[in-house]
Amino acid sequence: MKQDSDLRNNLKSIRTRLGMSQQDLANIAGVTRQTISGVESGQYAPSVAITLKLAKALGCQVEDLFWLEQDLPEIEATLAKPVTINQPLRVSLARVGGQWIAYPLVGKDAFRQDMTPADGEAEKQVGADKFKVRLLDDNLEALHNTVVIAGCSPVISLWARATERWHPQLRVHFTFANSMAALHSLCRGEAHIAGMHLYDPKTGEHNVPFVREVLADKSAVVITLGLWEEGLLVQSGNPKGWETLSDLVKAKATIINREPGAGSRMLLERKLQEAQISFDAVKGFDQIVTSHQDVAQAVALGLADAGISTASVAATFGLGFIPLHQSRYDLVILKEYLEEAPIQQLLSTLGHRVVHSQLEVLGGYDISRIGEVVATV
Repeated sequence: MKQDSDLRNNLKSIRTRLGMSQQDLANIAGVTRQTISGVESGQYAPSVAITLKLAKALGCQVEDLFWLEQDLPEIEATLAKPVTINQPLRVSLARVGGQWIAYPLVGKDAFRQDMTPADGEAEKQVGADKFKVRLLDDNLEALHNTVVIAGCSPVISLWARATERWHPQLRVHFTFANSMAALHSLCRGEAHIAGMHLYDPKTGEHNVPFVREVLADKSAVVITLGLWEEGLLVQSGNPKGWETLSDLVKAKATIINREPGAGSRMLLERKLQEAQISFDAVKGFDQIVTSHQDVAQAVALGLADAGISTASVAATFGLGFIPLHQSRYDLVILKEYLEEAPIQQLLSTLGHRVVHSQLEVLGGYDISRIGEVVATV
């Protein structure tokens, strides 16, 4: 074999994902361990015979293992949300439940503060929701080591970045979704983990009743990330002296609301019903934004007098806060994902002091139960 600077491979990624050592693969393929090491490092280009042996030993196609640098591989991926493609679409990629999922980098997702380079370009539709994606990098190992979390809590980003510092080979992709949307995304196989904060007044339980209903015949575990105070965001210092939702309605104050499926909207509706206040009596009830940050920004800019969010968000934006409910924010994970190495690495950091310190500094979070398994479904 000779060195070939144009030849690229992901032999190591596939081998390690199958739980095989270099010697294991060498034994099955009938080559030396040094051959495996040389191919993985790119030091040597294998012969046609060895290439075929390696593909057969790993149960894959030759083109899944090797490609030329000027001809980056294409993969077939399912688009996580419907987008009309009139031109090549930048996407992030992850392997979830045995299939590639592409997350469109459009709108806010395209220019997030923690944005990373796109993994590929979705160019050609090959099915109802499947596309050919041309990879922009040959680092498939990073894609296989990506954990996808759908949720709405800003602390997920803090947790993700702290975890990546501790495990540099791990990548965490945080896709924003309200609680119900996150749960449905998990059910559809678009995420490894769903974050949620929903309360069921009939049972007095957080999250678990909704998990049982949506996931139906799937098995999952529910792990607590923390307890947070939910309530009304108002102007700094609460100059109007409001204490309840009734006070806002009497003052004909304008609120900013969240979309259906959001825990914050469910809390607002429940508190209005408890106070026997009609939704129509609330000025601004139909004004919708789609994140905790958007609620805070609307109040901070004076576009609304109040909105439902959390104490930590209020503190971050320098706003006043009227507590209404202590909610439990849980992580829901399908059992089939639990033994995957990237998931294990991510969950192991829930007990790490770096993660705890980040959440404590943020404020408004009780992490005394962080990492506690509250239910298996």
